[in-house]
Amino acid sequence: MPDEATTIDGSDSVPDRSQTAGAAIQIGSPAAEDAAEIHALIAACPPLDTNSLYANLIQCTHFSASCAVARMNGKVVGWISGHRPPGKGDTYFLWQVAVHADARGQRLPRRMLADILSRRAQSGVSQIETSITRANDASWALFRSVAGWLSAPLREEPWFDRHRHFAGQHDTEFLVTIGPFQAPKASG
Repeated sequence: MPDEATTIDGSDSVPDRSQTAGAAIQIGSPAAEDAAEIHALIAACPPLDTNSLYANLIQCTHFSASCAVARMNGKVVGWISGHRPPGKGDTYFLWQVAVHADARGQRLPRRMLADILSRRAQSGVSQIETSITRANDASWALFRSVAGWLSAPLREEPWFDRHRHFAGQHDTEFLVTIGPFQAPKASG
């Protein structure tokens, strides 16, 4: 796969520079057998919230068309979970991004997102939503980069309040919307 690219809108491409110790990274839809490794990857990537292993199994089965797993030498090194929210046919909600330390610095989140958005199941998506706490600098940087990559505006607003929704147990989550953008061409 080295030197291949994933095309988003026909003009912007994401080079595949997935050479870590000579190993290529493969990206695709997850399967139930990936859930335990995904669960461990998320736990190893603070400040991500861990969900139950069962929740990860449901993501890998019921939501496999809207999630991506990246493997290097057979090991799970990247994960994106997301879904199409009910009533928002043009929106992809990105729930979590996790990248193992061994695979960082290779634009893997963008490459996994490109894989998801190019799937037939995501046809018609013209905006991305996610939620981020104010202190999560890495996520803010990632999503500002994604907005630039897609040539789309980024908007933010408080969404789930620390006190009103989380009973003081979690920082306020800001709803971040990127779009509209040119929907990528669907692939198989």
